[in-house]
Formats: sequence, C-alpha cells, structure tokens
Amino acid sequence: MGASTRVLVTGGVRSGKSRHAEELLAGTESVTYIAPGPVPDPVADPDWADRIAQHQARRPAHWATVETADVAAAVRNARGAVLIDCLGTWVTRLFDDLDAWEQPRTAWQADVDTAIDGLADAWTAFDGLAVAVTNEVGMGVVPEHRSGRVFRDVLGLVNQRIAAVSDRVDLVIAGRVLSL
Repeated sequence: MGASTRVLVTGGVRSGKSRHAEELLAGTESVTYIAPGPVPDPVADPDWADRIAQHQARRPAHWATVETADVAAAVRNARGAVLIDCLGTWVTRLFDDLDAWEQPRTAWQADVDTAIDGLADAWTAFDGLAVAVTNEVGMGVVPEHRSGRVFRDVLGLVNQRIAAVSDRVDLVIAGRVLSL
C-alpha cells in the first residue's frame, strides 16, 4: 500500500474482515485503532465483550486504541495509520444517540446525512494509510423488520460513500480476499 492509501474492507459476519484489515497494517509502526463506542457493558452483553477481548488480544500492543462515538474527529486527530473497526458499530451508535430506531426517517435523516458527510470528509482528508472495516449488508442477513431495514439502508449508504472516496475495496468471504 502507498503512503496515502484508503481501503474499505467489507464482508459478512465472521468472514475474516477484521483480521484482514489488521494484516494490511502489520508491520506499521504507528497505528490508531478506532473503535466506535463506547463498547457495550460486558455484564449486559458478555458475548460482545468476548469478541472485543479476542480482537484486542490479536492487535499489537503498540497500537493506540481510541474508543469514541466521534469517529470523524478520531480520524482527523490520528497520527500514523488508522484502522476503524467497524462502521456497522458506528451506525448503531449513531442511531442510539439520535434515538432513531423507532422514529420516522424525517426525524433523523438530516442528522445522519451530516454525520456520514463528516466521516467521508475526514476519511478523504486523512493523509496516511487508512483502513475501515464494515459489514456488507447487501449479502448479510438483516432482520426483516423496520429497524433491520433502516439499519441496512443507512449502513449501505455509509459503505457506498466511504467506498467512493477509497482507493480500494476488499471483499472478504470465508477468509478469502477479493480486491475490487
């Protein structure tokens, strides 16, 4: 990868996309790992806490971890390379902050569009190696109820916007990588 390369890594749940993203940055001295958060309470969601612990154990100890709801600001303030894991978590947190899950789209769409624009602008302006991980909602199983459809629609839009300003998109299926 070049000095200022942006890669969007997408795939289904448990596809190996996070591991692939980490491998893209292997050997990079300075990496800011951005975890859209905060991470759920481990007592309330022990399965999620276990997944987070597994990811943390895999990452090199010298990587800096930033857990934040403001991913765009974290990208703007990052030094070295950046790894955002994952945009689906960011959309979930955004919806929680806007109380958008049960509200009509007209109540939150402008705020969501502004947040997506801010993230895309920060991603574009970042001058260094940058990798973002996301779920490919076009292939994934998303519940067919209102919240599932809204989540799929918004994450699909985020994926399209970030892909449009990336140098490369890698699709990971069963641990195998196809660069698009």
